[in-house]
Amino acid sequence: MIQWRPLEERRTSPHRLGAQDEALSRLKLEFESPWGHWPKALLLQGFVVEEHLRTQSSNLSRGYLIGLGATISLSFTGILISHLSRAYQLPSLVLASWRDGIVVLGLAAVFAMFSPRRFRLQQGLGGFFVLYGLSLALFNTMWTFSVEYNGAAVATVLAFSSPAMTAILAHFLLGEDISGIKLASIALSLMGTVLVSGAADPAAWTVNAAGITFGLLTGFFFACYNMVGKTSANRSIDPWTTMLYGFSSAVIFLLAFTVASNLIGGRGPLTDFLRLGNSMNGWLLLVLLSLGPTIGGYGLYLVSLGSLPATVANLIGALEPVFTAAWAYLLFSEQMSPVQLLGSIILLASVVLLRAGDRRKAALTSA
Repeated sequence: MIQWRPLEERRTSPHRLGAQDEALSRLKLEFESPWGHWPKALLLQGFVVEEHLRTQSSNLSRGYLIGLGATISLSFTGILISHLSRAYQLPSLVLASWRDGIVVLGLAAVFAMFSPRRFRLQQGLGGFFVLYGLSLALFNTMWTFSVEYNGAAVATVLAFSSPAMTAILAHFLLGEDISGIKLASIALSLMGTVLVSGAADPAAWTVNAAGITFGLLTGFFFACYNMVGKTSANRSIDPWTTMLYGFSSAVIFLLAFTVASNLIGGRGPLTDFLRLGNSMNGWLLLVLLSLGPTIGGYGLYLVSLGSLPATVANLIGALEPVFTAAWAYLLFSEQMSPVQLLGSIILLASVVLLRAGDRRKAALTSA
């Protein structure tokens, strides 16, 4: 009888599932048989591979669901930010600074009460979180200028150029593949975003070089944010810990950018920081924005990066305008035009195509 025993069996974080050789390295077998080892060894290796593929498929499904949850949560931020900006004339950079600061305070309070271990951080990650905060702060800043120069419709389209940029950066920095299905999904995503945002109207594109530059930089810095988030997942850093220290870093950069912007504009360094004054409703909306969809959206997005390639997570995030339009219809009776409905269908099709491609790839690999 063939006797075997495990020499090494190592549990691996779901954030690091991926390479087939990594799965095989989890279980090394030593065989003792006078009739030859290879047939049985290959059979057992095949079993390990099959189990790995089933686990990988399960993690992908989980990642899609979490990514969808993140997108639905983030879709509420647009409505709340729009209301705060219109009703209280709160400048975008000031709003972003307050929002990220309240996020940090909220996470710190929850960690202190329920999960102190999440405060712990490995040594040598200071530079990493500086990069995280810088990418998030630059994304928020470029988005502010893009909306100012381009209007919301064009700014949205240019911001969601990020899936293409994420695909390129992830290919060269993280080794992710760029398949034909991914390229098709990116093209559909961009097309759908154009239709949903209203940018299909040529009149919306009365922009200048500065506006286009700010818009493309918005997409680029969000792609950089994806790279940092995926690197955090690959290093098995807890996503909520990543969010706490990443947003802490972002607050510092946003405050510096806001003060610099005020000084350049000839205003006091802290102008508009207390713009909400004694408006209880305004402050409550700001706290709701921060502790609700911001923590839920960004946190779940980081969790999804533990199971999904960065490009896939970014493409799922591109569904945000669809859900924002849906909430606007349900809550404020804002009507969607036939063109916007078509764009929503195209955006949904881009994600369905992507998931079908993943399933097909898994089926071919296991065959």
